[in-house]
Amino acid sequence: MHDPRETPQRSAARVTAGPDFFDAGALVGVLTAQPLDRVLDYRAPEGGCHVGAFVEVPLGPRKVLGVVMGPGEGGYDLAKVRSIIRVLDVAPMAEEMQAFLQKAADYTLTPMSAMLRLATRAPGLGDPPSMRKVYRLGYSEPSRVTDARQRVLDVLEGQGDQAFTLKELSDEAGVTSSVVKGLVKQGAVDEVDTPRDTPYRRLDPAHASKELTEDQRACAQTLDTAIQSGAYGTTLLRGVTGSGKTEVYLEAVAATLRAGRQALVLLPEIALTAEFLTRVQERFGAKPAEWHSGVTMTERRRCWKMVGEGGAQLVVGARSALFLPFRDLGLIVVDEEHDTSYKQEDGVLYNARDMAVLRASICGAQVVLASATPSLETWVNAEAGKYTRLDLKARFGVAVMPELRAIDMRTEDLPGNRWISPTMQAAVTQRIERGEQSLLFINRRGYAPVTICRACGHQVGCDHCDARMVEHRFQKRLMCHQCGETKPMPEACPECKVEGKMAPVGPGVERLGEEAAALFPEARVATLSSDMFASARALKEQIRAIAAGEADIIIGTQLVAKGHNFPLLTLVGVIDADLGLQGSDLRAAERTFQLMRQVAGRAGRAEKPGTAMLQTFQPEHPVIRAILSGDEEGFWRAEAEERRHAGVPPFGRMAGIILSSPDMQEAFDLGTHLARTDAPLRQIGAQVFGPAPAPIARVRGRHRVRLLVKAPKGAALQAALAQWTGALKLPNSLRLSVDIDPQSFY
Repeated sequence: MHDPRETPQRSAARVTAGPDFFDAGALVGVLTAQPLDRVLDYRAPEGGCHVGAFVEVPLGPRKVLGVVMGPGEGGYDLAKVRSIIRVLDVAPMAEEMQAFLQKAADYTLTPMSAMLRLATRAPGLGDPPSMRKVYRLGYSEPSRVTDARQRVLDVLEGQGDQAFTLKELSDEAGVTSSVVKGLVKQGAVDEVDTPRDTPYRRLDPAHASKELTEDQRACAQTLDTAIQSGAYGTTLLRGVTGSGKTEVYLEAVAATLRAGRQALVLLPEIALTAEFLTRVQERFGAKPAEWHSGVTMTERRRCWKMVGEGGAQLVVGARSALFLPFRDLGLIVVDEEHDTSYKQEDGVLYNARDMAVLRASICGAQVVLASATPSLETWVNAEAGKYTRLDLKARFGVAVMPELRAIDMRTEDLPGNRWISPTMQAAVTQRIERGEQSLLFINRRGYAPVTICRACGHQVGCDHCDARMVEHRFQKRLMCHQCGETKPMPEACPECKVEGKMAPVGPGVERLGEEAAALFPEARVATLSSDMFASARALKEQIRAIAAGEADIIIGTQLVAKGHNFPLLTLVGVIDADLGLQGSDLRAAERTFQLMRQVAGRAGRAEKPGTAMLQTFQPEHPVIRAILSGDEEGFWRAEAEERRHAGVPPFGRMAGIILSSPDMQEAFDLGTHLARTDAPLRQIGAQVFGPAPAPIARVRGRHRVRLLVKAPKGAALQAALAQWTGALKLPNSLRLSVDIDPQSFY
């Protein structure tokens, strides 16, 4: 990771030094969230306005949201200047937030208008503060429970303290508003008048702190001291899975609340929030604010407003929570900081871990990067002394780390259509007899990764992408995991028209579930995969049932590697440990290592010791050997040396240029032109590789061409890229996006 704090300014927005307040009629510059990368001049409204004020302005025939950035520029016929319609009743954008958006825009080469769009993703910000009716769970049982009524009650029970408008509740439950009104009459649902947005319940840092181990106490004390300093700092909190990292950083949250500042905890998966919110409530006596795609629009607006007014002390959320308008942010925790879901791969391309460090450095906050298997970038920064490093070496309480074993698949007698080896089968049978749980892990969603015709060899591909379609047997459809396109399973081959010859090849999570059910007919098998649940609520419910012991065998994808605690789980079986070791991705070894260690860490987290077994055809591979030996530091040192030798991140800088067009030749011609006119990049010692088709060369009907830029560590890469691509005039059909520090190379 190149440090975003070290990037020189490239002012995307015109921000001029000047007064903080503008009287009515004064010329002011307003940045809108519309795709115009410039500040527009308007007249201040009646009553005037401050710098940072959120305003509604006319733009053509529309009314749009904007922020007052400073004095207007003028220099033309001022008679044409229109007035700001009104100042919105929300807290103004703080200077710190403006500086953060500008620096993030400079670092990611993103227009400021797009950054503002990211920072105002809450509906109805301009709505007047009026009373409205909201609906919550009541205290009576309905006289008759129909299927529709039950769905309404399930939604309200599943969402805790969240309030719903009538439309939100009806839509979420899939019922008409009359069903909700009927439940209100019976007292099963409460209908209340409430001010539009109210502060969250206060969290009490002294409510119920847990007894910490000596290790945990020492780490918590170090973080407490850092928070009290009121200065910026980043800490890597590294601990084996189950060592109690959450307890430590919750104490850091308590220290932040005692200091009167706000805290933000980022989690990689929505599915993790339910369990985490319960822990927060136990520790502080109230639930925090939530910010992620599973939250109602009503709650999103409330969260956005309360964060800006100081009515929310702690926010738990997804990566975009970093762009909320915190009034006084004192702590950012990035849990499972190595997780790839922190990288935003469309729209504004940013890494939430890096942006957390940038935001904290601007507002004098502490960052805690928590992980059992940190990213190499973070490990290198800690080794170099840029980050403090705190280690939790033992599992909490009586739990011990699982025993790790490889199953050499070259010596196993396994039929061609089976994936669970006899050795693994015996181990699972043993756990079932003892009343314990087993997890069989494969990092492939769906039933089978490829559907092939056994008559002509045709593989069913997506009509809009160059990806193979994946069979999802539960849905009885083929699905493209690139663009989401689905189609029914064909009876006949689309190519040779022969019927009855379409066959699934290779295992996916659904197929593995089928095999487990056949091998263990008496066992209760539960399958966990993000695309098998209609809602985050249904997924949370399944996780809760598994934790309560309502399954003997869990079949799971990457989703189960993250943060879940299943007390009865004592065996983890990785079906294909070699998946991911192949390919040209420079992070392949690191990701395999992290994923395998994380999955193995799910075993034996309570009293009973655990075992993790890895099925592999390459037991001598350095990554597999490092996983089995537990020599994590040795793995990081070897991986760091290899990257240093190659001059790639974190010892060099990289940027991906993705060109896309409906016409493949048009995209290639632009790529070739860019490769030939690379003088600005050569001046900083950078090299351009490509153009080449992207590994997935067509997505949603658009052909994708990729160039890769590699530069020395200290190079001013952003300025050179801006100069290199800035002179281009692109036709409407062509799109160009720049990905600084690319995480994947698809």
